[in-house]
Amino acid sequence: MSLVRLLEKKTNKTLFTTPSHGQKSGIYAPLDGMYKIDISENEAYNPQEELIRSQLWAKSIYQTYSTTYLTNGSTSGVIAAVMSCTKVGDKVLIAKNAHPCHFNAVRLAGARALTYEPQIDPEWGVSLETKPEVIENYLKKYDIKTVIITSPTYEGIISDIEEIKAICERHEAYLIVDEAHGALYPFSDKLPLSAVNIADFTVQSLHKTAGGLNPTALLHCNCEIDVKPALDMFMTTSPSYPLLASIEENIAYLDSRDGRKEIDNLINKLDNMRMKIHGCQFFGDDPTKLLIKVPGLSGYELSRILYEDFDIEDEITNDKSTMLLCGIGTDNKKLSKLEHALSKF
Repeated sequence: MSLVRLLEKKTNKTLFTTPSHGQKSGIYAPLDGMYKIDISENEAYNPQEELIRSQLWAKSIYQTYSTTYLTNGSTSGVIAAVMSCTKVGDKVLIAKNAHPCHFNAVRLAGARALTYEPQIDPEWGVSLETKPEVIENYLKKYDIKTVIITSPTYEGIISDIEEIKAICERHEAYLIVDEAHGALYPFSDKLPLSAVNIADFTVQSLHKTAGGLNPTALLHCNCEIDVKPALDMFMTTSPSYPLLASIEENIAYLDSRDGRKEIDNLINKLDNMRMKIHGCQFFGDDPTKLLIKVPGLSGYELSRILYEDFDIEDEITNDKSTMLLCGIGTDNKKLSKLEHALSKF
């Protein structure tokens, strides 16, 4: 039995348990289907054992020491990873412009953050890759126990995780990779190399590019550390089993023939679009991220024109460039509309 089939299971028990709605709703009709599969950890369903089996199945897909389903985003995975591999007072190396959860994880662990200044591309206004030599210099100078790298960046810039991992191993430091925007990477040779089988801990957000529901994510571990005690400290004891089941189905789709074909087809279409569009410049390592700029326009001006004139909203913008995010669910209709808009520049 999978988590999905478990949610479809009918019980003849009369439940005086949480959730009190009892799989029925008169509160908000559009969500009636969600209420029907919203179960709790009671004996009539006993979903805990199925969740354990499902995560073992996911571990076999990703070939990791452990893969844990997260329903509080990659943020919870980063926090759990830091708390699992550091002690009070340990030094953790992170980028100055890192996601707030990196800093919060260090604080919650009672560790100390050392920061390095990321290199910014002046033509595009985005952070470039983390240079291995920067990490090497810090690890030589300080007794650092853990390094956190964001790869890909929000805009799709990739760091050399293999080389950085080798440096961390030489200095006996753990490596955590925030791969929140790289959940598609393990499922296509057309995409950058995933950190899942390289770093000690890798966090991925299924809800960013992989078609998952907000805020589903994964925490992968490649070292013999049990992350559950750390997660148990701040995760709810009443998890959403519909969200957990959606993670299971999401992984199954990504690993299927249809899922892999959709990813590759999307990349091919985006590559073709880049070749056709001559008024825009493109940048970045991740083909699913359209980081663009138009000569003579600031990123903010380009964003405004796309929004007001073409009804297209981008993901993130800076003074130099604009990024449009694509992934599972980016269909031909959306791509055709975007190609039409970009062809006008």
